[in-house]
Amino acid sequence: MAKRTLIPALMIVSATAIPVAAATGSDVITTEQVVAAMSQAGMQVSPQQVTLLSEVVASTDAPALKVESMKRWDDHRMMVRLDCASPDQCLPFVVAVRLAQDNEVRPVSAETSRALPVAAPTKSASTPPTIRAGAAAVLLLDSGRVHIRLSVICLENGVTGQTIRVASKDRRQFYTAEVVSESELRGSL
Repeated sequence: MAKRTLIPALMIVSATAIPVAAATGSDVITTEQVVAAMSQAGMQVSPQQVTLLSEVVASTDAPALKVESMKRWDDHRMMVRLDCASPDQCLPFVVAVRLAQDNEVRPVSAETSRALPVAAPTKSASTPPTIRAGAAAVLLLDSGRVHIRLSVICLENGVTGQTIRVASKDRRQFYTAEVVSESELRGSL
């Protein structure tokens, strides 16, 4: 009889201990923190323009964030890659920033806006495409600490050096990538 009451008691103790252990040392990064980091980098955006693509956690409640890169995602959004100034505080992450009515993120000052160039999509009509829409390719996603190889399908024609849209084989994930060769694309995390 003592064994039967011991098992439910252990289950209750372990069920209450797991959330407490998971909650310590992981604070959620907010859109306001992202906006503050973008403001420090010289970009003027509001919290309503920023969308966190997933819940991002840090080991401290106020991590120092820095903007690593900004790329045009589509006609209405930018993909902004952020990281913690201290690598042990959080992993790199990406947010979507909805563009203003005039399709740009406004720099706070001209001096700081030169530090983070925005890659606009370019198209070349005179050069035959290096890679065609519908072609299978390998997408190499690189970061300082992470290297990923994905099989993708190209959604647009592209020449070497051009940024095009691609999708995962199951067409559930979409990426922007730079054309490197007829079967290889490069992106960043």
